[in-house]
Amino acid sequence: MARQSVMVARSVSAHLERVRLASGESYTLVQAVRLSVQQSCDSITEEVKYGGILFSSEGLPFGGVYVYKQHVSVEFSCGAAIADSFGHLEGAGKGRRHIKLRSIDDAEGKHLAAYLRLAGQAAKGAAFPVDPLQ
Repeated sequence: MARQSVMVARSVSAHLERVRLASGESYTLVQAVRLSVQQSCDSITEEVKYGGILFSSEGLPFGGVYVYKQHVSVEFSCGAAIADSFGHLEGAGKGRRHIKLRSIDDAEGKHLAAYLRLAGQAAKGAAFPVDPLQ
């Protein structure tokens, strides 16, 4: 198991290095998202999956961060279960929602930390809908 953790850490590091080499601004945004995840959620694990970094808490995947040409997208696995009082969630699928970050100011201005906490609760099956203003 420890070997797998080392391999995942190397994979995340390698992914981050590729992002950094491609775009310093995207790298800064991804690192800001990772820091917010670490501060907002408990027992976080990361793995490179689906072309980005997937976040899990207590073994349950709840979201991830993905780099695109014009923005960084923070995806929420059960985002449709979150009552979007702030109005920043995008997407219309059955389950997933996302927030697009185009600058470092978007992380705070779009209430990323609150959405991350709610995404973790939604993944754990908290009472729905989850209200970010609570």
